[in-house]
Amino acid sequence: MLFRIDPTASEPLFEQLAGQVRAAVARGDVRPGERLPGARDLAASLDVNVHTVLHAYQDLRDEGLLELRRGRGAVITERAGADYSELRAALAAVAREARRLDLGPEAAADLLREAMR
Repeated sequence: MLFRIDPTASEPLFEQLAGQVRAAVARGDVRPGERLPGARDLAASLDVNVHTVLHAYQDLRDEGLLELRRGRGAVITERAGADYSELRAALAAVAREARRLDLGPEAAADLLREAMR
């Protein structure tokens, strides 16, 4: 899995990393049992503090998407194997409607966040 961060973005770096893992899980790019890079290795490759990566991994662990195992690192959990096809279809319909209304991705995401509260 390739990680990218934008140090100039308003979103914190740890949240950017966690979001990329969440998206990869939802797309099915990572499977249960798959290992993510070790925190030290990932931090070095992204030129960030190891605590940034650990924060992202701990948030994902708290959400049930990762298991942190001493010696094995971060492993995608069985929960991540859920079928997201219906959600993807619903989101595709939302994206079509947002485009029809000429609504940008940020505004659409804000509406989704509001709806999920």
